[in-house]
Formats: sequence, structure tokens, C-alpha cells
Amino acid sequence: MGRPATQDWVHDLTIMQQSVLLSAIRGCDGVAKRHKHKRLVKWYRRCVLLSAFDGQALTNPFHPGGGSFTGPIDPTLHGPLFDALPYQIQHDKRCDALQYACDDFIDSRDELPAHYTTHFMHAAEILGYKHPDQSCREFWHDFYIRMVHALHLWPESETEMDSRLGDNMTGWQARNDISTSCSD
Repeated sequence: MGRPATQDWVHDLTIMQQSVLLSAIRGCDGVAKRHKHKRLVKWYRRCVLLSAFDGQALTNPFHPGGGSFTGPIDPTLHGPLFDALPYQIQHDKRCDALQYACDDFIDSRDELPAHYTTHFMHAAEILGYKHPDQSCREFWHDFYIRMVHALHLWPESETEMDSRLGDNMTGWQARNDISTSCSD
């Protein structure tokens, strides 16, 4: 009792970065429980939270455990064209299943509120720069770049992100819109 729900590495981040990670934990409100974007959200949760059942980090997106909230991604769920791909492209079905989860999330961006998708994109950015596991960092950074491009934006560098989310008013205001300060 009394332990944090987040993995240890999260505690080394700024409070603003931790807050962004926590803002993306939930799936999008008003969307079906089994909506296609949720597969990626479950993997995201495994990258940030501890499993409530055993207090451990679930480091494999497909390994059983975690209940329905941080449950595994079913690697057999993939796009309809998967079986038509040549064998050499199917070499790593695990990777392909994760890429399909990314595709499904990105393809859902017109169905999901922009507020939600930008929170998730910025949380993925933090994982892409800060997660302690290199392969996890690379996966989430690639997803962040894909989201940035899908939304016709320009990616932030890690230094720019650290300045914006560095727990100081000056760095945050430098990247903030005036409406946030004037209309509160």
C-alpha cells in the first residue's frame, strides 16, 4: 500500500512531463470500449504504469496479464491485408501487430477529439525521449513522428520539449498561446 502506480523511471521526470503522461492514461471518453485506438493505449499504459495485480512493469505488449486496463495487445489482430503480404514482409508479426495498432490510432484521428489525440501525441513524445528501454523509446519516437506528420506539424526536439515541460513558467510561456493566459 502507498506505492505509486507509475514505473520508477517516471519519477525522474519533471512534474509537467509526469502530468502529460498521466493525462494520456485513459482512453478517449465517448468512444466504444473496444475501439481500434485502444490497442495502442494499452501498450502505452504498460510503458508507464505498474500492473496492479503484481506491482511489476509489463514490458511486453503481448504477454498475458494486466487485466483489461493494461491487458496485452492480441498479436493476431492485424489489418485485413496482412495475410496478402509476401512472407519476407511478414517476418516479425509482433512488430507488424504494433505497427497496425499505430496505424489504427492514426487512422482514428478524425474520430477522436483533437484535445485527446494531442495529449496522446505529447505523451508518446515523452516516451520517445525519456523511456529507459531503447527499443521502447524508438517505437514511441517513431509513433510521435508519425502523429506529427499526420497532423501536419513540426516535431519538437528533446531540448525544446524539456524547455516547454521543464517546470518553469518562462519555458512553458515561450511555447504557449496567449489565449491560455488571457482568457482564464
